[in-house]
Amino acid sequence: MDKRSITIVSVSIIIILLFVFAIKPKNSAVNNSIDNTGTSVSKVQVFMFHTTQRCPTCIRIGQLSKATVEERFRDQLKSGKIEFREINVDLPENKVLVEKFQAGGSALFINSIKGGRDNILEDTMVWQLASGDDAKFKDYLENKLNNILGI
Repeated sequence: MDKRSITIVSVSIIIILLFVFAIKPKNSAVNNSIDNTGTSVSKVQVFMFHTTQRCPTCIRIGQLSKATVEERFRDQLKSGKIEFREINVDLPENKVLVEKFQAGGSALFINSIKGGRDNILEDTMVWQLASGDDAKFKDYLENKLNNILGI
């Protein structure tokens, strides 16, 4: 092999390794998939994290999420099976939850607790649905929560 071929192969290997390490998931407390196997869910937390200064979309996601839980999961909310909260990430009293959920700003998180273990999922689809029809947003979130609850 000549010097040019060795250089090309070396550069190619470096690029491949950089790509592999760039896409490797980081160790994280946030689980991006819901585990619906085995043990049933003991509780579902629907938490809307936000900053003190909120944009209209963030406010809308909070309102629609709260309305969905209150209207469509009344019994589960009353029994404590589902919990909804809006949490300001800027307030010191919320520091523990912000760190647990790794929330850095406005985000909707769903935590399905099974066997005492958290299964935390950030739901990014709500941002796409927030500017549309209220019913589509509520149907989406209802279906997601029904799936988690096994309903």
